[in-house]
Amino acid sequence: MSSEEKKAFLLLKSVIFDYHGRDEDEQQILNDTVAELDAKNEWQWVEEFIAEDYYDAFDRSRNYLGSVMNGLEKKTRIYFLENVHDSNGQKGYISEMEAIAMITFARDWDIENEFIEIIKR
Repeated sequence: MSSEEKKAFLLLKSVIFDYHGRDEDEQQILNDTVAELDAKNEWQWVEEFIAEDYYDAFDRSRNYLGSVMNGLEKKTRIYFLENVHDSNGQKGYISEMEAIAMITFARDWDIENEFIEIIKR
């Protein structure tokens, strides 16, 4: 995974977890992901991106991720969103707000039907 892809993946996961306020379980999942990807620099970029304007981070993320994701293969876009969905399941629940946010990204990236099938599983 390239540095740009790591940034996009971590931003996606973080902005979904931040949608209702990040808790300890979510922070641990993010820490584990950063370690797995060896992405400390990319994580720092994500933290700065979100901190720039926390309240507008979701909309800014949609703009940023739209430009990155549209350059990636469809299977990669699906993988990223499926992984975030699975990470939400790891913590034991997926809030309605998180589900709506993920569906919004799926719609933005033209993978809504595929993502709905993932959710149905």
